[in-house]
Amino acid sequence: MNGVQNGIHRNGINGNFMNGNSVHHVSINTLVNPSKLKSQRQRWTVRASEMSKNTLNPIRAIVDGMKLTPNPDKPMIALSIGDPTVFGNLPTDDSVLQAMKEAINSHKYNGYAPSVGYQKSREAVANFCSRPEAPLEAKDVILASGCSQAIELAISVLCNPGDNILIPCPGFSLYKTLAVSMGIHVKLYNLLPEKSWEIDFQHLESLVDEKTTCLIVNNPSNPCGSVFNKEHLQKILSVASRNCIPILADEIYGDMVFPGCDFHPMASLSSDVPILSCGGLAKRWLVPGWRMGWILIHDRNNIFGTGIREGLVKLSQRILGPCTVVQGALEGILNNTPPSFYHSTISFLKSNSEICFSELSTVPGLNPVMPSGAMYIMVGIEMEQFPEFQNDVEFTERLVTEQSVFCLPATAFEYPNFFRIVVTVPEETMVEACVRIREFCACHYRPYSQDSNELDQ
Repeated sequence: MNGVQNGIHRNGINGNFMNGNSVHHVSINTLVNPSKLKSQRQRWTVRASEMSKNTLNPIRAIVDGMKLTPNPDKPMIALSIGDPTVFGNLPTDDSVLQAMKEAINSHKYNGYAPSVGYQKSREAVANFCSRPEAPLEAKDVILASGCSQAIELAISVLCNPGDNILIPCPGFSLYKTLAVSMGIHVKLYNLLPEKSWEIDFQHLESLVDEKTTCLIVNNPSNPCGSVFNKEHLQKILSVASRNCIPILADEIYGDMVFPGCDFHPMASLSSDVPILSCGGLAKRWLVPGWRMGWILIHDRNNIFGTGIREGLVKLSQRILGPCTVVQGALEGILNNTPPSFYHSTISFLKSNSEICFSELSTVPGLNPVMPSGAMYIMVGIEMEQFPEFQNDVEFTERLVTEQSVFCLPATAFEYPNFFRIVVTVPEETMVEACVRIREFCACHYRPYSQDSNELDQ
């Protein structure tokens, strides 16, 4: 037969064996020793990936291990969750809801959008976030599924396994969770509570080496509630410039600062340091569940070149972008939300922070640090004055057991002997929580003796 040898066609694996008018399809498998085809697997061996095994959220790891049994005689007050919607006292503005309704009713946003977001939506973000000192165009905006995904994209595009990144301590636990899962090493630079959580620059710069590929700056801060002034931000930029390290600026709480403080986007203070600024709707517009974030690419000296921009586009194609309905509402949300809404939110957060700071400042053994923005206050614990407890995890665990007040131990942020309070709860709840914390501390506080260094029993 022409073109067929032993039933195998010269031009392919499977040949056509012709017999009269019929054609028989002959598989190569029939011509190979059956023992060679035996599966190499004799049993099921499905294993979790290395990335999944290396992924650990410190907050979940610590909280899930705590024995959290509230006092049945006292209603639970959760001051641990960074979600401003939990208690229902901080609704988003009607204009935000109206923009969403219009997007839904238009029937224009039910399909797939480009992975980096609709052009019109990117333009809206660029126009809203643009500053004279740091202009933006739509091409400089990548939309993401929440600020968390924006941070993941930024880390992924800047770092390879084996590289290291610099992150604040205490700092948002997601940075480490993402980095370690990708094989990226983490170096923690210290923030100083006695200086309202400013950066220890000597420590920061001592961590830099040839493998450092990113400096993460979170301002305003979670968990600290701190806001860096212009001069401090300029010092950060000097470190980055001197060491040629790009900055990932986590600015999700941007403009959520108390009266008397100013928020300065990092990119508005530098013309030479390339910056990926991450933000979104979650906190300022009080809609974290809508999952709308963005990356702003600031690179006026073209240091990133085309590689970082193209890399972000490719990485965004892994999940095809954020919710299209929210994208459709973005222009209306950004342009139509009245200033009074922002002012009202900030006024409430400032008032609650002052209540909490004032009440806990007079509790023996506690040292709160007054915040300047965001939604949090950090409280130091003089652990030697509470000898029943080995650490902040035990302290906060017993606070739940006895007083039904849940504060997040700062060990979750790799900063032991502090705890974080979320100040978004209703004012009367904030007051009640402080009363219970005071009562708890009064029961367990053991002052130093006047005559010796030993604790009174």
